[in-house]
Amino acid sequence: MKQDSPEHPLELWGGLECSHTRLGDGYVDQLARTGHDVRPQDLNQLAGLGLRTLRYPVLWEHVSPQNPEQRDWRAADERLGRLRQLGINPIVGLVHHGSGPRYTDLTQRSFAPGLAAHAGAVARRFPWVRDYTPVNEPLTTARFSGLYGVWYPHGCDDRTFVRILLNELEATRLSMRAIRAVNPAARLIQTEDLGQTHGADSLSDLIDFQNERRWLSFDILCGRLSPEHPLWAYLRQHGASQAELHSWLDDPCPPDVLGINYYLTSERHLDDVVEAYPPHMVGDSAGRAYADVEAVRIGGSVELAGIRDLLGQAGRRYGRPLAITEAHLGCTRDEQVRWLAHVWQQAQDARRLDGIDVRAVTVWALLGMYDWNSLLTRADGFYEAGPFDVRSGRPRPTLLAGLVRALATGRRFRHPVLASPGWWQRPERVHFEPGVLEEVF
Repeated sequence: MKQDSPEHPLELWGGLECSHTRLGDGYVDQLARTGHDVRPQDLNQLAGLGLRTLRYPVLWEHVSPQNPEQRDWRAADERLGRLRQLGINPIVGLVHHGSGPRYTDLTQRSFAPGLAAHAGAVARRFPWVRDYTPVNEPLTTARFSGLYGVWYPHGCDDRTFVRILLNELEATRLSMRAIRAVNPAARLIQTEDLGQTHGADSLSDLIDFQNERRWLSFDILCGRLSPEHPLWAYLRQHGASQAELHSWLDDPCPPDVLGINYYLTSERHLDDVVEAYPPHMVGDSAGRAYADVEAVRIGGSVELAGIRDLLGQAGRRYGRPLAITEAHLGCTRDEQVRWLAHVWQQAQDARRLDGIDVRAVTVWALLGMYDWNSLLTRADGFYEAGPFDVRSGRPRPTLLAGLVRALATGRRFRHPVLASPGWWQRPERVHFEPGVLEEVF
């Protein structure tokens, strides 16, 4: 594997999984779980990979956990100062799948101005920081917190979903306004999980709705949500005021870079032959039962769009620079290497063959992550390694680190694992045939 021409090279960025979500009366804090909160020296090892851009948190919940007027900058001063010394550009995240400190939450009017106050304080403290992600994956967070009931405040209805999404986007707009009052050159790197929904013709209306909904964060931020938009009526029906929506036409906040997060679970398949699937995969919409399954597990004529096609869709829709801002696979070390190599090549093909302005691929979860197999709803200690494995108490490089170092520094990476296709490309990926009342495996 080799990078493309040095004239406009595709960059490799890195990122730390830093979700800070409420669980019961406490929190699940990924920085604490991986031990990075007490190991600032980790940054030296990350720099040793050759990375020059890093998604790095200065979370609202960490800086002002009890009182918005009381800020503890000790960790941020140490970490951002060290990144600056190392020549690493931070993309600073302010809320990552969180709901803010205890004195607010995603449904409250206080959330957006509160985050903006934190953003302004960060910008004043670190005026040299250029890149920000005020709210990571706002649509995804709104779905899991407002529609599916998985994360706090555990809403299970469209009205809560809409309110959370609009609050997060308003928080983004106000935050960037506060940041740019300090640093006019500051950039918004807006991340969002992007997949595609496939499925049975009988569910085409639901599939079409989900395939429109996936763009909502970017559409609203970019000022594309007019009364003619397919989801304008949906948003109005579920609590968005006309003035609120029109404000985005008058005062948009377009991202400088659209950050596309893509996982093998991002593409879904909907099937109304529910008897063919385990009960935990079955839900309903307006009284219609259907199974919601990872599309990668479906055989027959179902084909994944894949990251290259999705980059093309986003690039043509918005005409803005793109980056893959999370590339991670929870699997064996061999498969992790195959996955990052696959994503890198897909990004290269989108650039070279499709003319899409893809700037970077971000290797995610450099220190691994805990309990994402249960979507952070339990603290079971289930660990997925990344380029480093931290289970011994200090980061230990894995096979993936070798590929990361090669991509970051423009060197070739040769290893026998790349001679074989990834599991998502092999026949054993298929667990179900669509509409067939028999599980394949």
